[in-house]
Amino acid sequence: MKVKVFVAAMFEIGQNTGDRAGEFQHWYERYWKDAKPIAVPGALQPVYCNTDGVCGAVLGMGKVNSSSSMQAILLNPRLDFSQAYYVISGVAGTPPSRGTIGEVNWGTWLVDYDLGHRWAPEENKPGEPTFMPRKGYEEYRRFQLNPDLVRWAMRLSADTPLKDSESARKYRLRYPDAAARRAPFVGTGTHMTGDTFFHGPGMSKQAQYIAKLYGADDYVITEMEAAAITLVIKRTHGTDRVMSLRGAVNFDQGNPKETTLQHLDPAPGETAGGFAETVENIERVGSRVVDHIVANWPQWQGGVPKP
Repeated sequence: MKVKVFVAAMFEIGQNTGDRAGEFQHWYERYWKDAKPIAVPGALQPVYCNTDGVCGAVLGMGKVNSSSSMQAILLNPRLDFSQAYYVISGVAGTPPSRGTIGEVNWGTWLVDYDLGHRWAPEENKPGEPTFMPRKGYEEYRRFQLNPDLVRWAMRLSADTPLKDSESARKYRLRYPDAAARRAPFVGTGTHMTGDTFFHGPGMSKQAQYIAKLYGADDYVITEMEAAAITLVIKRTHGTDRVMSLRGAVNFDQGNPKETTLQHLDPAPGETAGGFAETVENIERVGSRVVDHIVANWPQWQGGVPKP
């Protein structure tokens, strides 16, 4: 199978179709409802492909889980990835100063949150960072995604009509930030990959500090897989054709009237809402790029055209 575009999701809630949708279901229903699963030894779930060369799979959550699945899939002899594009697709968090529930974001940079030294704030001078990069990880801790491909993605998808929910609209009003109160939109920025599901203004500030320390754009998305998956792809095919696509389903910190622990473990009825709408928004945005690449394959198979 000659793969033109590979869509990588991290989890599905139940079945691939017919029930509550997770990250994979809308993609599956659009591209693979009639496809037979391709079992791949070493991967968490089978790969699905259609006759147009669009393939996809659920890789698993977290850096090790997802990247080991991606490695197994890339090395499987039944699949030819020599000219493939990749859409790493899933839900995420966002700082309320920069994003909102339901937005969809294309990554410009991928930054690893975990590779470094950390210590407790009380063991530091007040107000100073509690993170220091560890030497030797320079090639692993950040990736700039192809700017031309990001520009194409935005050109093709920026005006995508996005869904919203009444629960998400009400939840946004708990935050004073203008960005948090916005309706869903399509944007770009740095995606922060960490196995640590961090919460609170202090951790958010640290994530922004790391992004700037590494020379990336503003941190706007927190997720758990993209940098690790991209490292695997880099070692086999390079990163010029990699896209990171995330939809925000939560803020990375509580509102001014709740503690970080209250935000981390909300009471019944206190969650953000908008999950179902966001996972649909992700596929709506991403499929515009997938369909364009496939429909114009002679222009794309040799590399990303100039926007």
